[in-house]
Amino acid sequence: MTAGGAKRRGRASDILAAFTRNVAVRGYDAANFSEIGHELGISKGTIVHHYGTKHRLLATLHEKYMRARLEEARLICRRLETPQRQLAGLLFASILYQVHERDATVAFQREVARIAGTDGERLRDEYFGLVRDVIRRGVAEGVFRSGDMDVRTLLIFGASHWAWTWFRPDGEQSAEQVGATFVDLILGSLLVDRSAVGELADPDGAIAHTVRQCFDDVAEDLASAP
Repeated sequence: MTAGGAKRRGRASDILAAFTRNVAVRGYDAANFSEIGHELGISKGTIVHHYGTKHRLLATLHEKYMRARLEEARLICRRLETPQRQLAGLLFASILYQVHERDATVAFQREVARIAGTDGERLRDEYFGLVRDVIRRGVAEGVFRSGDMDVRTLLIFGASHWAWTWFRPDGEQSAEQVGATFVDLILGSLLVDRSAVGELADPDGAIAHTVRQCFDDVAEDLASAP
């Protein structure tokens, strides 16, 4: 990549990061190009040059966010071999996102209703499908109780989606501890045999550690991508 190309890429990334912070703090409607330009020391026209419209910026935010989450979920499922361990990892991840890429998580969850018709929506649907497949496989193997896959998946995402409104990174409980409660509540209700739920929900255990490592590995891969 030429020096000019690297500069343009860096400028676009800076704009997206500043927009993401603004949406996380104030919401999409309150975020505007003039303030983002002032924050970055660039003109409003430069932002328009890179992204065109505010809607396009939000669509880019949604797509970038979901692409990373989907890569993490796939890696979690590769490294955790059984359905119960995979679902535990995905449940931990859904809460750990509140401290992993916090601004992007809050911005995405805060404005998810605007995702319709974007690549971000397609990627989110892929993520939903991955979780449904894990649950379906667990039922087929006799480790999860049978039930409606779509409702279960929506309940999981519905519960974790609003964590941005009440979870505080500097609060009394860490993301791992909250994640452990989530695993115990959701996975514990699905397991035919609950005897392993303590290990699966351990906030200091192997599954939570694996999720963190997957986050780091995907972030490193994305950062080095051309």
